[in-house]
Amino acid sequence: MKTTAESTAKDLLFVTCGGTIDKIYFDAKGEYAVGPPQVAGLLEEANVGFSYEIVPVIRKDSLEMTAEDREAVRAVIAGRGCRRVVVTHGTDTMIETALALCGLEGRTIVLTGSMQPARFRVSDAEFNLGTAVAAVQVLPPGVSVAMNGQIFDPEHARKNVVEKRFEEVKG
Repeated sequence: MKTTAESTAKDLLFVTCGGTIDKIYFDAKGEYAVGPPQVAGLLEEANVGFSYEIVPVIRKDSLEMTAEDREAVRAVIAGRGCRRVVVTHGTDTMIETALALCGLEGRTIVLTGSMQPARFRVSDAEFNLGTAVAAVQVLPPGVSVAMNGQIFDPEHARKNVVEKRFEEVKG
């Protein structure tokens, strides 16, 4: 149940950055563009039982994100009172952004995204978002990545492009 900004504090804050999870068909050539955040629709379909706020920060493919974009995401999170934050993000530079968010004291931050757009009939977006929502409610303060049914420490994880999933980096 989404609540308005004037009401009580939100249980969760969703910060959206674009990426594949938000991609839509752009033109007749079959090209894609980052569209509006899909998280609201996913949460409504899931009939969640918590209050939340969605704050779109940027709408970019993560390969186009800059240090300034990451700082804008950090500033939005730092400026909100919510202690549980899910960030939807493109998968290519998710780890880089996760590392840039480290050090925001007293907050549990979980980044997630998808390998296929949320609008596709077959997509990992809903599963990954659900994993992130569960994780952000039970993990201690810090920054994590939720992808492919697993929770990763961003300092020891990477995207495996060939396998189309995230994995732990040993060593």
